[in-house]
Parts: sequence; C-alpha cells; structure tokens
Amino acid sequence: MLVGLRGAGKTVLLDRVREDAEAAGIHTVRIEATEGRSLPALLAPQLRRALLRLSQIENAKEYAVRGLRALAGFAKMLKVTYADIEVGLDYEPEPGLADNGDLEHDLQALFEQVGLAAKAAGTALAIFIDELQYVVEPQLAVLITAMHRKEQRRLPIVLVGAGLPQLRGQMGNAKSYAERLFDFPMVGPLSSDAARLAIEKPLADENVRITIEAMNMILQVTQGYAYFLQEWGSHTWLAAKDSPILPEVVRLASITATAALDESFFRVRFDRLTPKEKKYLRAMADLGSGPHRSGDIAGSFDAAVSSLAPTRSSLISKGMVWSPNHGDTAFTVPMFDEFMKRAMPGDEWR
Repeated sequence: MLVGLRGAGKTVLLDRVREDAEAAGIHTVRIEATEGRSLPALLAPQLRRALLRLSQIENAKEYAVRGLRALAGFAKMLKVTYADIEVGLDYEPEPGLADNGDLEHDLQALFEQVGLAAKAAGTALAIFIDELQYVVEPQLAVLITAMHRKEQRRLPIVLVGAGLPQLRGQMGNAKSYAERLFDFPMVGPLSSDAARLAIEKPLADENVRITIEAMNMILQVTQGYAYFLQEWGSHTWLAAKDSPILPEVVRLASITATAALDESFFRVRFDRLTPKEKKYLRAMADLGSGPHRSGDIAGSFDAAVSSLAPTRSSLISKGMVWSPNHGDTAFTVPMFDEFMKRAMPGDEWR
C-alpha cells in the first residue's frame, strides 16, 4: 500500500509500478476509488476485463469462463444491495458459485476463480486501486479478507493500493492482521537533490540554466511535493525569456502558479466542504501549516472539542485532513493553510 499526502506523487508511482508489472508479463487492472462508490461496483467491470483477456489463453480458457460465470452470479445477487454495480455479463451464472448475496463469501469465491485462471495462464493478476481510503471500512475488511484467503490458497493475485495517510489506520481497524498482510511505504516529498533534478534536467535538455537563488525559491515554496514542482516548473518556463532563469522570474511565476492552484487544485477541494468544515479548516490555517492539537483548533473559535469531533471525522473521510498522531490533525494537501486564508480572509469566519 502506497500512502502519502496529495501532491506527493503516489499516483504517479502507482502508475509506474503498474507499467513495470505489465512489462514483466503480469496482467493488471487499474481502479480509482471515489466517494459513494461501492467496492463491488469498482471491482466487477475490471475483473470482467481481466477474465476476458485470460480467456484468450488456451490453458486458462476453461477457468476464465468459469470466472465469468462466477462474476455473473456475483453481480446479479449483489445488485440488490449495491445498486451501482454495472457490468456486462458474458455467460449465465453457475448456481452456487459466488451468488450467495453475501459480499464477504462471494468476493472470496470470485477471487478464487480469477486466481485459478491466472495460475492456469502462467501469469498473475495485479489489482491497482488508487484513492483506496474512499472504500468504506466494512467493504475494506471484505477486500482484506479476500486477499488473505487468496494468500492461503497461494493464488497469483496481488493488490497494490494507494491512498492518503489515514489508509494504514483504516486497514488496521478493518482487519487487525492487515499490517502483517501488506507493506505500507510512505510516499512523501522529494529530497532536495531529487527536487532539483526534477527542475534542472528538463531545463538542461533545452539548454536553459536556472540560478541557485531561483532554484532555492522553487524548493522553498513547493516543499518538494511532486505536483507543485510540476506547476512551478511549468509557470517558470512560461515566464522565462532568457537563460539563466533569475529569481524575479520565479517570483512572477509564483503569482500565476498560485492563482492556477487556487482555481483548480485547491478550489475543487474547498467547494466540497460544508460551512462548518470550512470554518474548522480556517481555524487550523490560523494556527499555521500544522499538525495541530484538537484542543488548539477548538480554541481558535471558542468551541468544545467534543462538539467538533463529527466535523473532524467528516473531514478525514473526505481526505482533507489526517491524524499523524493521536489527537493531532494535519492538512493532507500542502499549502492548503495559505489557501484557506486567501479564500476566507479576515476574521468574519469566526
């Protein structure tokens, strides 16, 4: 499981790992979890795609077809509970195969058939799920159980997920053995040397240089986060007229880069918030980049900590904040504290 802050490049890394897997001959499917979408709805279309591919391999055809029958029963029975399941059915269900209507047992049965098909094909199936923190805890528990069962059966299915830092805690809460079943490498900001390379190499490829002072300005404002390095690199390139690029060019680029983030990256997240959630985040921003103690946040607008617990929980579910330590709250998006001050200036928000 790749866990990290937004802007840290975990999605890029997830895609790179998937490309490497495909290059090694491993079958892969990629899923992006979203709020309000059920796990069966996320998995069913992609598992169908994988099984159809496996059915083209002679040694695996019989197993893949049975997997498609299992998928038909899985989708038909669970649609009653999860109405958002939409998947084409290529074969009639096989009675008694992944059709109990119980997600935990049916997903295990479905994974077993998929695993057998992959094994017969002499390959493996890697399931890549981005934004995994959006899968609700009971369904996350089912997914973990299915992967555990697959491990016991020694079937070649691998799960590679990416999500915000709270994902590790969510999986541990869902199933206590999750931390033994999965690795959780943290994807954070780039090192200073790597961040410099990300800016300097593309410029060097175009025979353009950047001064040390200008480079240091970019490193300071982006904090090494991959997405922000891309934004500042792009806006700096557009603002530059000559080589080497000077600090005044970065200052000009910072204005346009910040405006672009405000209107897209930050604004999309801000517009999903309720008035109370906005007030909570604005109180956090008043305290700085964080992390902050819950009591300090409550004190910023004279509210009881207990009364703000539901708001904090909702913000964690939406991926706006996370808890690096018990009782601490931090933004998942770098520089969001400064955006909140721009979006809600002054003291009228209190």
